[in-house]
Amino acid sequence: MTEDQRTKRFVVIRIRGTLDRSYSVKRTLELLKLHKSNHCVLLDDRKTYRGMLQKAKDLITWGEPDAQTLKELLLKRGRVIGGDKFTEDYLKKHTNFTSLDQFIEKYLSFEAELSDIEGLKPVFRLHPPKKGHERGGVKYAYTTGGALGYRADDINKLLIQMS
Repeated sequence: MTEDQRTKRFVVIRIRGTLDRSYSVKRTLELLKLHKSNHCVLLDDRKTYRGMLQKAKDLITWGEPDAQTLKELLLKRGRVIGGDKFTEDYLKKHTNFTSLDQFIEKYLSFEAELSDIEGLKPVFRLHPPKKGHERGGVKYAYTTGGALGYRADDINKLLIQMS
């Protein structure tokens, strides 16, 4: 799949640790920058990323964010180098974007990338979800009532619980 064919953005959250996992799964999480549980990254739907998501599906969950949830994630959990919070003023000073809404709109339509914001850390550290994970817990797939794997638009609900 070439870059022109990308159609979706994904939010990927690490749910479980890597104890007793193979080297290749640990390395995949390392390449995704998911070093600890409750860490989150934003990706697109390239073929290589999809393969990495499938390899680590027993430890992570992912889905497509909406604009409002993405805005909340950036403002609440976004950090810049030095540990300061990411703000809309920071965005205006370090990029050509006039507002966060404009950036998010362009980001979701693949006209901008997170790397366009100089100094923004690519990993978002989240809280554990309020009221816990789903009924099935962290050992089962989302389709069977658990917390792992692909969850489409339902990732927004989880992100709100965790931010």
